[in-house]
Amino acid sequence: MNHLEAMNLFVRVAELGSFTAAACQLGVARSVVTRQIAALEEHLGIKLMVRSTRRLSLTSAGSAYLEKCRVILDLVQEAEAGVMEERLTPSGPLRISLPLSYGLRRLVPLLLDFSQTFPEIRLAMNFSDRQLSLIEEGIDLSIRITSQLDPEEIVRRLGSSRLLTVAAPEYLARHGRPESPGELAGHACLGYSSQVNNRPWSFEVDGHLESVYVPLRLQANNGDALAQAAAQGMGIAMLPEFIVTEYLAEGRLEVLLDAYEPPALGIYAVLPSNRYMPHRVRVLIDFLSSKLATA
Repeated sequence: MNHLEAMNLFVRVAELGSFTAAACQLGVARSVVTRQIAALEEHLGIKLMVRSTRRLSLTSAGSAYLEKCRVILDLVQEAEAGVMEERLTPSGPLRISLPLSYGLRRLVPLLLDFSQTFPEIRLAMNFSDRQLSLIEEGIDLSIRITSQLDPEEIVRRLGSSRLLTVAAPEYLARHGRPESPGELAGHACLGYSSQVNNRPWSFEVDGHLESVYVPLRLQANNGDALAQAAAQGMGIAMLPEFIVTEYLAEGRLEVLLDAYEPPALGIYAVLPSNRYMPHRVRVLIDFLSSKLATA
């Protein structure tokens, strides 16, 4: 194994935190990975990792070596790509994670168009509303719709989506129409959440954000499920515009609290790390950014 291959293997093991996970991704036996890391440590004359039955951790020398390896590998990839990208068609595997509702409604048509435009890119789509560990799952790019980002996440903003407060005419006929966010406390509400904890709903009130805790009759981590519940008159929901557009057009839902619009959600491309971005990933991000901006 040459120096670059050894560095790449070490970085893979360090990022995944497991010899077994690295071996699975590479399609080799765990013993092969263990032997190659041991050979690297012997070559360097230092201990890079401390292994136990439960966990793997880097030594101080290992942490310093990891950062230097990342810089070197990024420079090599960037140098090679800079020479090759001018003459090569984007190609290779590209695994992307997509939110379920937005992915099916808005992104699938764009991604099918992308796949036809760049047939040498082997696109794999993974639909999930669960926030995944991109490195551990081997995902090249994740599309997320959120109002809260981790400060350490590497992202590019692709667009935004309005949030609307909605309810069925039948519900409003039975329980009345709230005229201000504070009145939601007296209503049955339907909340989007992947956690048990109740999160407040936020509204623009007189130029500033106001948070309101609402009583949740029903919770789900999928907006389509909540839209169906709202359309059946089960309560008031706050949902992205792309989910409720058809319901509004058919009169099955109505927009409430027009004067108190919630902050829009951002649509982001999230990368697994700040390491060099492969050409095929950059091509996809530019493609989606252009299409979503036009939309």
